[in-house]
Amino acid sequence: MASIIEQCQVAPPTCAIDKLTLPLTSFDTLWLFDNQHVPRILFYKLHIDKNSFNQNIIPTLKHSLSLTLKHYLPLAGNIVCPWNSTDYPELRYVTGDSVSVTFSESIDMDFYYLVSNDHTHNVKDFHPFVPKMAEPKDASGVQFAPVLAIQVTLFPNHGISISFLSHHVVGDASTIVGFIKSWALLNKNNENDEFMIPFYDRSIVKDSYGLRDYIWEETKKHKKEIRSDIIVTPCHDNNNIVRGTFTIGRDHIEKLKNLISFRRPSLTHVTSYTVTCGYAWSCLVKSEDAAEIIDENLMEYFGCSVNYRARFDPPLPSSYFGNCIVWYIASTKHVDLVGDEGFMIATESIAEIIYKRNNDKEYVLNGDWLKEVGAVANTGRYVSIAGSPKYDLYEADFGWGKPKKWHFVFSGSGLVMSLSKSKDTDGDLEISLSLSKTRMNAFAAIFADGLSVL
Repeated sequence: MASIIEQCQVAPPTCAIDKLTLPLTSFDTLWLFDNQHVPRILFYKLHIDKNSFNQNIIPTLKHSLSLTLKHYLPLAGNIVCPWNSTDYPELRYVTGDSVSVTFSESIDMDFYYLVSNDHTHNVKDFHPFVPKMAEPKDASGVQFAPVLAIQVTLFPNHGISISFLSHHVVGDASTIVGFIKSWALLNKNNENDEFMIPFYDRSIVKDSYGLRDYIWEETKKHKKEIRSDIIVTPCHDNNNIVRGTFTIGRDHIEKLKNLISFRRPSLTHVTSYTVTCGYAWSCLVKSEDAAEIIDENLMEYFGCSVNYRARFDPPLPSSYFGNCIVWYIASTKHVDLVGDEGFMIATESIAEIIYKRNNDKEYVLNGDWLKEVGAVANTGRYVSIAGSPKYDLYEADFGWGKPKKWHFVFSGSGLVMSLSKSKDTDGDLEISLSLSKTRMNAFAAIFADGLSVL
């Protein structure tokens, strides 16, 4: 449990501009339809008592957050959804808007249990430390929904956690991680805000096929469901769901790359990303076979998220604020992944689809990728990967050193894996996922056994 110390609103400084509106692109609008909130939580080892937390940490974090929001105004604003008009949704900040921030104290949770990679964690154990999003407000058929909430929790004499709940419509991992690292840098360096300023010009994101209009019209058809779900945080108790983090070392990654290059010499795009995803996907499918008999002819699907900023013509700046993620779908039969060649076939499938789609811009621009995701997302055989080693939250140093651990706090057993750099060794990668306890045990054994024989 966590006891609330203070609930407050933090606004940008008064010197910020009075109003900023950003129209949603097709890449943003699809997240209104999907209505996904993304929870991230960072843990810092810090020997500090409650008195020091109240007198030093809280005021400093409030001040540095306010200064950071000067450059990230949309995060203090709202999604504006005009359900009953011909207008389009937008992100809107006006003077007076702010971010909800909760400061709390852990009552009975072991800090070191939450940050350890040596065991799995009950997903529900993270829930008290993830903020709740404020309810949306309605005015004449227009809905105003906040996009960000923050919670900072003290674990007395052991550490601090900072958690973020963001609506995906406001930005992808590139945007949110950029904000977190900017806040950390400013908090550490005492008002020295020399970081990459977000790029807000949406006019350079072309939509020649009218995807935004189509997605918005489809979203409005389902607005009752969205209105009832938009405030729900991904925090639902389930004692049977555990989260595990598995490290794959640089040496093992190189052995996997060498193995597939030897067995598939003509395969292009053999990278640390593709072999790690291929290995994790094959282990995951095999873990299901350990518990039940699966039809060997079922198709299995793997969704790779791709940052499309650099692939636009002209390219978008890396600091572009918003969403610019697409998914490429690899597929193969179940029987292929559970056999001795499972890793080979999984990696080959992923590498080939990335190479193919990277050379087919029309596939992205005309929305075919969305249709493909929609066709497989509810099959029960779809696994996706979130995050990337490129978005390194272990670099987010608020002045207390790098995080001891960070988590995506996905709820339930939906098959979403996260991929990030390792906290310990350069070149190592971490894979995290949530599964039932039985299946997690099977996955852990298969994952370890496969690496041991390389």
